[in-house]
Amino acid sequence: MPRRPARFAVCTITTVVTLLLAGCAAAGHDYARPQMPTPPQYRFTDGTTEAESLADLPWWQVFDDPALQALVREAIANNLDLRAALARVERARAHAGIAKSFLYPQVDGTATYTARQNAGGDGVQHNVVYGFQLSWELDLFGRIRREKESAFAVLLATEQARRGVLVTLVGDVASNYFLLRELDAELAIARQTLGVNNETVTYFRNRLDGGVSNRLELDRISANRAATAAVIPDFEQQIAVVEHALSLLAGRVPGAIVRDEAPPALPPAIPVGLPASLLERRPDVVQAEQLLVAANADVGVAKALFFPTISLTGFLGGISGDLASLLGGSGAVWEVSPGLLQPVFNAGRLRRNVEAARAGFDEALAEYQKAALNGYREVANALVTMQKLAEVRAQRELAVMALTDASDLSRSRFDSGLASYIEILTADQGLFDEQLRLAQTRGAEFRARAELYRALGGGWRP
Repeated sequence: MPRRPARFAVCTITTVVTLLLAGCAAAGHDYARPQMPTPPQYRFTDGTTEAESLADLPWWQVFDDPALQALVREAIANNLDLRAALARVERARAHAGIAKSFLYPQVDGTATYTARQNAGGDGVQHNVVYGFQLSWELDLFGRIRREKESAFAVLLATEQARRGVLVTLVGDVASNYFLLRELDAELAIARQTLGVNNETVTYFRNRLDGGVSNRLELDRISANRAATAAVIPDFEQQIAVVEHALSLLAGRVPGAIVRDEAPPALPPAIPVGLPASLLERRPDVVQAEQLLVAANADVGVAKALFFPTISLTGFLGGISGDLASLLGGSGAVWEVSPGLLQPVFNAGRLRRNVEAARAGFDEALAEYQKAALNGYREVANALVTMQKLAEVRAQRELAVMALTDASDLSRSRFDSGLASYIEILTADQGLFDEQLRLAQTRGAEFRARAELYRALGGGWRP
């Protein structure tokens, strides 16, 4: 009964290997998150910090603008950078699967045909060897497990990179959309001011024709009107450029961008949450930590190379033809071949490999710490920007109200003979400039809200 020893040998080897694998720990240290300095609350926050965060809301609840929501959905569906990031995730997932596959035996089907004629010319011998060949590296010292751990961490980092592209994409769409609305407001102000300038030019031309004014007054008024008209093409050019940028983000050819006629309302003020949650929420920070996990596993891989490599090869099959007749058996064959390879001398290659892996870990650690600190910095910047822009907007609203009144009073005083046309010019130009600054400040406030939402790293979900 020739098959029973083969089965017994295979079962015995499998049992021993399983016990050895269960008892051996992987080389290197298991990953532990490094300690990071975390502020108790974000700078420039008023009151007690709450766990609730603006980043916990989906973007369509933060920016209640139907045109912006439609544009964001289109960008998520069609953006080419996002497609490339998704392809990178699929590639990393495949590599992780490859690394995992080395933990298991490899079984290949094999067949060999041989035709041979002896020197004596006694005829041709035909032999066929067929069966299954097994090869398996026993991961007693955890090198393959660490390689799998590294590949899986890289996969998670790539997924976070894809999420980071998504965060950046929607942030860019929102920022460019708000810039477009700001330019729309500035263009409307310029056109409204041009209409007032046209009326003023007509008024002074009629006075000149009636002999109650002079050419100097008309020339100065006409020059002011031309200066206002000159900014309109500039705003129209900037609007087209921003529309083209949004078209690219949406994955379409350059074209017009649909937006609502009504001016958008500022998103409500919502707490920013606890700083400690930023390490879990921002995709770039999570990505940097996963790369740190991979670097830690790479150190274990480098250390495991110092230990023996134990492999197991086997064959189970049959022989047919003249050789089987010569052996006088049934033609069934099996073979088990354990092997061991122990590095002895390689001129310090393995030691240098460990040093390189440790240096890679130190680099990944510094990048992780930098990503976390940069996250705190960006949130603090967005918060102080929002606060100060709100103060600037309040003062510019007062300035616009005052200059609007001054423009009306200058015309009344001119009609009463109490002022010259210079007062009208000065008041109109000052009002125009301050209205543009107010529109710019309002636009910057919207973009600061979008930047805060991006800096907090949450909510950008389709």
